[in-house]
Amino acid sequence: MNTGRDYEGYAAKMRQHVVAGTDMKVDVRFVDMISRRCSRVLDIGCGIGNAVNGLRARGHTAYGIDPTPEVLDVAGELYDPSWFRRMASVDLTPETLSLNGLPQVYDVVLMSGNVPSFLSPNELRETFIRGVEMLEAGGIFVVGTTTGVQGGPVDQDKAAAGSGLTLTHRFSDWHLSPFYTESPWSVSVFSAAGSRDFAEGPDGKFVLHG
Repeated sequence: MNTGRDYEGYAAKMRQHVVAGTDMKVDVRFVDMISRRCSRVLDIGCGIGNAVNGLRARGHTAYGIDPTPEVLDVAGELYDPSWFRRMASVDLTPETLSLNGLPQVYDVVLMSGNVPSFLSPNELRETFIRGVEMLEAGGIFVVGTTTGVQGGPVDQDKAAAGSGLTLTHRFSDWHLSPFYTESPWSVSVFSAAGSRDFAEGPDGKFVLHG
């Protein structure tokens, strides 16, 4: 992880956004839309926990990890502290998840808010490899980040190569806008091998009977 950052200042700023009612759930709506109902979600670099809270409000079983105590203190103050663990992405294994009382397998792994920029290339590659180990068949790894920084789409594609994750979608924002090389922001969806098992029923598909 990169050092020299003002985590206390960042945590205070984000806490104020929550108190002020700022809409910070655009990534939550994205994940909710592309996931099956009642998914298990792990938010890597969860910060103050607003995505975890938003996903739980929509019926998902979401947990967040972050290595930074300053932001986790705020997460525990604003939301249920049992949802969060102090862990780094490179420490994720089935064993460490179990030891921390977390599920070992997930339908969705999320990294949003420039989390990849905090990781070295080796750490990012290791995180993608760990992501495969944690995902159900056909599970998705969703990454939202600024394009022109460390950990952007080019670095993500390098990290995904050989990991078992395949890039299936890339957008320029959380609203599904098309991605171009000059897009300042990116939302990338990588998929594990296999197919996702969505619940039977309409789920948005309306069948007309004549």
